Amino acid sequence: MIPLVGIGLLLLFMILGVPVAWSFAGVLLYLVWAYEANTATLLLQGYRSLDSVILLALPLFVLAGYLMQSGGIAQRLIAFIERMMRGRKGGLGASMVMSSTVFGAISGTATAAIASVGTIMIDPLAQRGYERGYSSALLGLSSLIGILIPPSITLILFGVVTRQSITALFAATLVPGLMLALGLILFNRIVFRNKPEGTGLPLEKDSTTLGLTWRALPGLALPFIILGGIYGGYFTPTEAAAIAVVFATLIGFFIYRDLTFRKFRDSLVAAGETTGTIILILLFSFMIGRILAFEGVPQDLTRAVSLITDERILVLLMVNLFLILVGMVMDDLSVTVVIAPLFMPLMELHGVNPVHYGAIVACSVVIGANSPPVAPCLYMACRIGKVSVHHSIKPAIMMILTVAVPVALLVTFIPAFSLWLPRLLGFM
Repeated sequence: MIPLVGIGLLLLFMILGVPVAWSFAGVLLYLVWAYEANTATLLLQGYRSLDSVILLALPLFVLAGYLMQSGGIAQRLIAFIERMMRGRKGGLGASMVMSSTVFGAISGTATAAIASVGTIMIDPLAQRGYERGYSSALLGLSSLIGILIPPSITLILFGVVTRQSITALFAATLVPGLMLALGLILFNRIVFRNKPEGTGLPLEKDSTTLGLTWRALPGLALPFIILGGIYGGYFTPTEAAAIAVVFATLIGFFIYRDLTFRKFRDSLVAAGETTGTIILILLFSFMIGRILAFEGVPQDLTRAVSLITDERILVLLMVNLFLILVGMVMDDLSVTVVIAPLFMPLMELHGVNPVHYGAIVACSVVIGANSPPVAPCLYMACRIGKVSVHHSIKPAIMMILTVAVPVALLVTFIPAFSLWLPRLLGFM
């Protein structure tokens, strides 16, 4: 009963608009009081949990995303992708999906993709006949591809909390991420199959394909350097994050020359604020997790579900549904670091590989984060798109039901979709 009250308090705090980190702090205080936990021991354990080299990847990937925005990399990547898709039915919508995918392969965050891609593409989409509600819904869901396409902040946190290989998790969600991107492109093409295409994005004075490709080349090299280095075993995810920051800085300062010292400072401050929030959430969630583990809550949850059913298919469906429902009212970080680990013993009992479970969690988080009533990514996309969220709910639900849910079900019930690449690369 106490854990349920704790989850209820967390939901209540978030509904009331309390910042996520302090919502966790409130739940932690309640659990410390309810279980009479030793705060000195908890603080020590929480600090030791944060003493991880892999966590250095967090601020570095976040900083890389901000540097891409301020250094001109994002704009040139989007212009190049739009030119490649020009003349095709639904080409500009497909360009937005592909831009979010490429951006996710560098920054690992959905919010950075929304801000970078949305501010550039929403207005041209509206000029070409895309309703702003539809464009915002497409932006909200496509930005979440960054949760699946490595490097993913969500997967880094899941790996740290559950002590799984980050590299294996990165490989496990690459195929599902590409499936989601392809599904959204096909969905957009079907919706706009009978509508004429317009002129596209406003381009620079040298708007030839060769010119756009040449200018985008440094930015296009970043995903290949990051992913190729990680999967090739040349460097760890943390080292990849550092390399991404160095390359983004050099490209912004010396190649594109859009990055100034003021913009660089602003990027450092913004990345520091974002990272500070994440680390606070992580600290409180570690301490909450220690209390729940000490009190045997995951084992109690496993027994409770086993009393309902022992069928593996039904258990997986129940876990998926619960993660999606919780994700509808909580942010992705909360679901990943607090809720998802509670089901680990249950998944192991039913023979679900932890890396496979990580892919299931990521797919469920993608659906939940773009589903009302909270839908943080959808709301942010609507703010960028200058449209009421009510105009985006219907297209968002259609995309979720026809694209995101089928991908999640395939990943859940066909483990090969998430496990064959990690095994092929020798990470498992």
